[in-house]
Amino acid sequence: MAELSAATGVPVPTIKYYVREGLVPAGRPTGRNQADYDDGHVRRLKLVRSLSEYGGLSIAVMRDLMQRLDNPEEHDFDLLGAAQKTITEHREASPGTDRDQAEQELAELVARRGWRWEPHHPATRTAIGILASLHEVGRDDMVEVLDSYAAAAELIAETDIRLLGDDLTDRERAVEIVVIGTAVGDTLIAALRRIAQATLARRTYPAERAGQSR
Repeated sequence: MAELSAATGVPVPTIKYYVREGLVPAGRPTGRNQADYDDGHVRRLKLVRSLSEYGGLSIAVMRDLMQRLDNPEEHDFDLLGAAQKTITEHREASPGTDRDQAEQELAELVARRGWRWEPHHPATRTAIGILASLHEVGRDDMVEVLDSYAAAAELIAETDIRLLGDDLTDRERAVEIVVIGTAVGDTLIAALRRIAQATLARRTYPAERAGQSR
């Protein structure tokens, strides 16, 4: 286990904890208090560490995901869907007119885009909650540009799928891309958005900028 720790940078106590929790398979016993670990253990350990450090997943969530990953009968699409849901915010809107209107607006948007309507998906529930909140605070103008936001989201999703590729035989790589790529990607996209906002603001309001510089 000391060699496994050296190869991954994960402390031995942490490795033992991951093994006890069922996140990393036990090594092949070679003697009393000794076991053999191979490249598969190294890769799984790195995956678990990434999911924990960058994806922010709990032990319970990772355990469920690893069980799905190791289940040969788990369909690739279902596995990736489960991985995506681990890092999807779930925000429910309060019952009322705003929520009903928001749900209808989102359903209509999904239909226009040709997307699949999944009313119970946490992302769907979160989107409805956000739209309802926008109506509640009087920001209907932001809801009116929902199609533009959706078009940008689809372009990003297309890039995600290209990165994932057609070959899903490497299931650990696929899970890592979905969880880490989405979690880190969301932060990266938000940062790029703000850089673009600053640039476009300078182009759009040159007079105001000149006045502030005097």
